[in-house]
Amino acid sequence: MKSIFDNVSRECSKLVTTSYSTSFSMATKMLSDSIRQDIYNIYGFVRFADEIVDTFHDYDKEKLFKNFETDLERALTDKINLNPILNAFQETYHKYNIDKHLVDAFMNSMRLDLHKTDYLTEQEYKDYIYGSADVVGLMCLKVFVKGDNEKYNNLKDSAMSLGSAFQKVNFLRDLKADFEDLSRTYFPNTDLNHLDEASKQSIITDIEDDFAKGLKGIKRLPLEARFGVFMAYRYYNKLLQKLKKTPALEIKSTRIRVPNYKKIELLTRSYVKYQLNLL
Repeated sequence: MKSIFDNVSRECSKLVTTSYSTSFSMATKMLSDSIRQDIYNIYGFVRFADEIVDTFHDYDKEKLFKNFETDLERALTDKINLNPILNAFQETYHKYNIDKHLVDAFMNSMRLDLHKTDYLTEQEYKDYIYGSADVVGLMCLKVFVKGDNEKYNNLKDSAMSLGSAFQKVNFLRDLKADFEDLSRTYFPNTDLNHLDEASKQSIITDIEDDFAKGLKGIKRLPLEARFGVFMAYRYYNKLLQKLKKTPALEIKSTRIRVPNYKKIELLTRSYVKYQLNLL
């Protein structure tokens, strides 16, 4: 029976989320039961695409990506796929009528990571972030508003800003790995060989602006989604504050983390703020 396979597919997406990201899975658990599984389904899809281009170095990544892309198209057309991650994603895709161009833009940015290593202009940088992060935020927003197009259009700018902020924090936190292991440079007009405090502060100021815009949207989200998204915002903002206090030279040589006990503390404080309407 297909219902059994669909349940297995959903469990696989949940397992991917909990295995790959303790912070994201913690925030997702704060969402309403009615939408939580669909966020797992989206995360599983984007995580697998990202893993192909970022970590499978001993394999033909271009071939793997092409096969994944072909299976994705078949999943969206046939409404079933034997890849359980794609089978779960297509269910959410059709359930909320997610725009195809969001999926295409995401895959385009992932494809760039197969070969492109430098983002020399502001436009290249913005285009990559739109495809790799903003559209993921928009897919999630479709779920948060349960497909309501009016609510979606009213909140989409804030969702994109929040997605951009999360991605830029990741770029700054993963500076060492991206630069040394993958030879990638995402920040334009920034010499990572000589990253100074002024350059770091310019990046942080840009992220803080995105966070401010994103927070305005969080306050207007449906109740089913608000606390979970606020939790993710608090976690990434905590990372940003740690990066802000870390000397530029040290950011290049280490990966800043938030310990698990701090995540629990953040969760508790975020819940208090949420309950007291102090967002």
